[in-house]
Amino acid sequence: MAMGEPAADGLTEKCGVVGMSLDEEDAALPLYYGLYALQHRGQESAGIVTHDGFQQHSHVEMGLVGDAFDEADVESLKGSSGIGHVRYPTAGSVDTSCAQPFTVSFKGGALGLSHNGNLVNAAEVRDDLANKGHAFTSDGDTEVIAHDLARNLLEEDLVRAVKRTMERVHGSYALTITHDDTVLGVRDPEGNRPLCIGRLDDGHVIASESAAIDTLGGELVRDVKPGELVVLHEDGGGFDSYQLKDPEHTAHCFFEYVYFARPDSVIDEELVYEVRRELGRKLWAEAGADTDVVMPVPDSGRAFASGYADAAQEDDADVEFAEGLMKNRYVGRTFIMPTQEARERAVRLKLNPIRSTVEGKTVTLIDDSIVRGTTSDQLVELLYDAGAEEVHVRIGAPKILAPCYMGINMATREELIGANRSTEEICEHIGADSLSYLSVDAITEAVGKSGDDLCLGCVTGEYPYDIDGEMTDRDVERPVVRPEPVDAD
Repeated sequence: MAMGEPAADGLTEKCGVVGMSLDEEDAALPLYYGLYALQHRGQESAGIVTHDGFQQHSHVEMGLVGDAFDEADVESLKGSSGIGHVRYPTAGSVDTSCAQPFTVSFKGGALGLSHNGNLVNAAEVRDDLANKGHAFTSDGDTEVIAHDLARNLLEEDLVRAVKRTMERVHGSYALTITHDDTVLGVRDPEGNRPLCIGRLDDGHVIASESAAIDTLGGELVRDVKPGELVVLHEDGGGFDSYQLKDPEHTAHCFFEYVYFARPDSVIDEELVYEVRRELGRKLWAEAGADTDVVMPVPDSGRAFASGYADAAQEDDADVEFAEGLMKNRYVGRTFIMPTQEARERAVRLKLNPIRSTVEGKTVTLIDDSIVRGTTSDQLVELLYDAGAEEVHVRIGAPKILAPCYMGINMATREELIGANRSTEEICEHIGADSLSYLSVDAITEAVGKSGDDLCLGCVTGEYPYDIDGEMTDRDVERPVVRPEPVDAD
């Protein structure tokens, strides 16, 4: 969360997907556990689709995983293969019509589809399919993918059908799919969203993050490659791989490493926790403040602050790492904030300073980002009220200048404080003694990828996709979706 801001004012997660094929055991309960491990990626809805070899079973509800399912719900989902989804809406409504997995029954069988990401050209593909007679029940882009794939499956085998859909849609997607009792995983050609494969005692699993595989007692095999289709064997014994597109460059979302992924997840062979510690070390190297104490905004700033403090101490700076803010974990997303006074009170309900750590000290406060800045000033004020002599803010990512079109609920440019104010002006706005952001170069070095292989659009204003009205940072070929001509009688 950005500078301790409530969820509505900061970054919100994208979605989480999981799919598995087991030998004998029903998949529903391990899918349920897998969704629990991915709960941080979405809290608006949760759902599971299974197939028992004869028919498809589905349960999708609004709310957290523990609220969306009871024991009877899980027991009703028969079958040794299935997929699951946790959602935070980035395209489509906040209601059950856009909750996932999305299901389609058609002449070629039954489809279930879970999607993490966001399509750029969903409207074009939707209009084309609508002209061909497809009726849509939601305004989400996941249904567009499902209908396009179903249409292709009427004319092609499974692999060719997925490839045709991949050639028509443009944007970010990590997918888990059921086609009857076959489970697939697909990652977009730029690899914007994470997706990995794991081995279980009784089968194989595909998930947004390796933490879900760990939760199931499994072993991480590898990441799904950008542009790859993975088909799990129906007995859970293995998987087949099809490299449908092999791009020259990728566009991994750097914010997965900075904020969204769990720190215990491994993404593209990098442990997220260690990447964040390295980002903290670079933050000290670029903009270290020689203060008495360095403390994180819990929980997102913790690994950054740990790395920052270690680097400071290696430079013989007398900087102590300390937990100076305690988080109330029982104030949820639905906390009512009808007035500005209530919104200000929400900061104190969620975070409380430890006075003995702060009083009479100079403090460096570290977090991952500042998005709107609507409550950042209150957080700094908390530390001053607790007796801090100075408060210096350090951010483990570059300044956010532009919105995200790839699935993060990022504010518009009008709302982004970094798009409209200089660093000095933001510092004055939040009331800190100083403010510094991490450089883009530090991000690429810590992640171990060049800027050509990362999506940095929100901090550079240049995107790896062809987005109307925005600049790109590479040559992009956007699919041309043209309705087929209708023969006149």
